[in-house]
Amino acid sequence: MILPHPSIDQIDLANVLAVLGDQTRLAIVRYLARNEGVPMNCSQFLDFGSKTNLSYHLAKLREAGVTRTEISGTSRLISLRRAELDQRFPGLLDSIVAAAETPTPQFSENVG
Repeated sequence: MILPHPSIDQIDLANVLAVLGDQTRLAIVRYLARNEGVPMNCSQFLDFGSKTNLSYHLAKLREAGVTRTEISGTSRLISLRRAELDQRFPGLLDSIVAAAETPTPQFSENVG
């Protein structure tokens, strides 16, 4: 059984960007992107936080249309909806993942 998520035409850019603005959710998406094609069991994300916190973040990603969650027995398998996201917003996911891999420059507080 696949948990409900928005259809491709219901995926909203503002929602996707808002969801990926959270560091934990962005880290989850980066992890999924690196392991593309292999649905991940929820237990593989325990480094990202407590089960309660993880459940919250995974639900947000699914509700925004970024991930798909399939229930198989007692397991929840999470996968990235790359094909749908690439069709709806070409290049967006690649750009976000690449930018997330790049260290953020540190700015000096001494201005002028």
